[in-house]
Amino acid sequence: MRTRTKQHISNPELFKTQLLNWSQQFDEVVWLDSNDYHQTYTSYDAVLAVEALTVFQTDHYDAFNQFKEYQSSVNDWIFGYFSYDLKNDVEQLTSRNFDGLQFPELLFFQPKKLFFLKGNTLETYYLNVVANELDQDFKNIETEAHVNESAKTSEDHHVKIKLRIHKDDYFKKINAVLAHIHRGDIYEANFCQEFYAENTIINPIETYHKLNAISKPPFATFLKVYDKYLLSASPERYIKKEGSKITSQPIKGTAKRSTDKSEDKRLKQQLSEDIKERSENVMIVDLVRNDLSKTATKGSVVVEELCKVYTFDQVHQMISTVTSNVNGSTHPVDVIKTTFPMGSMTGAPKISAMKIIEDLEETKRGLYSGAVGYFSPDDDFDFNVVIRSILYNATNNYVSYSVGGAITAKSDPLKEYEECLVKAKAMREVLEN
Repeated sequence: MRTRTKQHISNPELFKTQLLNWSQQFDEVVWLDSNDYHQTYTSYDAVLAVEALTVFQTDHYDAFNQFKEYQSSVNDWIFGYFSYDLKNDVEQLTSRNFDGLQFPELLFFQPKKLFFLKGNTLETYYLNVVANELDQDFKNIETEAHVNESAKTSEDHHVKIKLRIHKDDYFKKINAVLAHIHRGDIYEANFCQEFYAENTIINPIETYHKLNAISKPPFATFLKVYDKYLLSASPERYIKKEGSKITSQPIKGTAKRSTDKSEDKRLKQQLSEDIKERSENVMIVDLVRNDLSKTATKGSVVVEELCKVYTFDQVHQMISTVTSNVNGSTHPVDVIKTTFPMGSMTGAPKISAMKIIEDLEETKRGLYSGAVGYFSPDDDFDFNVVIRSILYNATNNYVSYSVGGAITAKSDPLKEYEECLVKAKAMREVLEN
């Protein structure tokens, strides 16, 4: 089915830039980059999938069952995404909010050409029908300029960011969430707001390079499907399957960085001891444990790390790691279906939280707070959480990024608003130069 080759890459950083720039000629592209962020569960430094042999896309209706058939029948590597609104397939829910981006709700493709980079070793998996193109592709990749020459367009276009929810409305909506919490309807909800620009042209690859350079996160993604783009600096893994082991790593709890070393250390320490942030994280860990238990073998759900603070270029984040085991008869798609959407982007209890945020938010989330990743031929998978991301519809000239935060009984609306601005900072800087 696939021709596999291995080669030595002397300068992996340069090669990554060349590879991604080379990929822009294709209509279907998924690029995943760990930015050399060393975590226990990293499989590759970077992965590129391009050029579809087969494509599966659908809206939420019966999406997971149909996708399950596709994943089983292809029995090959597939790359793509689940959008947040697949919640409407999993539960009796709806999405009626405004959608300026118009991404399909689920899209996966079987790539003809695959590249896996780990250290100085590049492995390629080309479908046999295109295996004879590898040598020429490699020559073309190595002659790619370090900076994409077409990456000059966005300099000429001034991006004017607008808010979908203005500050006073944001406070009203947060107070409405707090009223639900005080009434006992929910304990926590992840409330999100959209920032957007209309009639705007950006250069996706240049924008991605800039965003990635600012944040250098472990789950960076460049996704292109025809005229739609995701440029993501995500720090968060949603879920991974390796053999029978499932790993989920929810993030809850954010603190800003400081250039002053001792101040930065203090901010990190403060986050690790913050009762509100820890309680947010623990609530979501409980939810993830519950979700994983739906497919886990008896007694196999374990919290490997609770509320551990990790440091990224832009922020400190509190991350927990929850694992479980599944038996061989469990379909990999069912592990996704029973945990989707991820708890860190919804709230607890999950269904009530999803109903409340749907009522209060102004924008359909779409791919934001969904997941991008891949399935391997042996039913393993790895998916990120789509946050800290710029989304772009090139036909509609519509650019969007959303940010959110977990609202609990102890939330202060002003502090929540400020946290949103911290999370939005990198995206705003990149778009507004």
